[in-house]
Amino acid sequence: MIGNFIADHIRGNNYEGFSKEIQQGIFLHREIDTFTDAHEIVRKSKRRLHARYRHYDGVIIDIFYDYFLAKNWADYSAIPLDLYTKSVYKLFLDKSPELPLKSQQFIKYMVEYNILYNYQFKEGIEKVLNGMNQRTKGKSQMNLAIEDLVNLETELQEDFTIFFKDLIAHTNQKLEEIRL
Repeated sequence: MIGNFIADHIRGNNYEGFSKEIQQGIFLHREIDTFTDAHEIVRKSKRRLHARYRHYDGVIIDIFYDYFLAKNWADYSAIPLDLYTKSVYKLFLDKSPELPLKSQQFIKYMVEYNILYNYQFKEGIEKVLNGMNQRTKGKSQMNLAIEDLVNLETELQEDFTIFFKDLIAHTNQKLEEIRL
């Protein structure tokens, strides 16, 4: 879980100082990113937003898919979302001193705003989109994407459900390969 979380903050092969388990998490995260980027359903979702957001469409779809996962959490896990997020935050906070600075900063943000739990609410997604828009100095116009979530929710939910089923199967296969 730690490796998966910090993977975006690790460039190239700068993972060599981490334990085998964290390295496996980094590899798995990279594999998931590659699979997601190539998946036709994800590309279909991105096309729904492309005219308005151009190359930011992928970031927005990632956020929307997080919303659908959190909103439908009970379909995918027997552990209630609030308990799961608390355990994740505890793990990340406990390991924080060992992690890259960007990861440490993001953990503070995640915990303070309870991001993982609040992804299930449109208000939570709207805050994330507004924050991302501010980070791009308004260039991305991601703050407008909440309208697209409202207007395209049914179609995007269908896309997510199909994609996530494929992602689970792919991830399980990759976990088997990594553990060999």
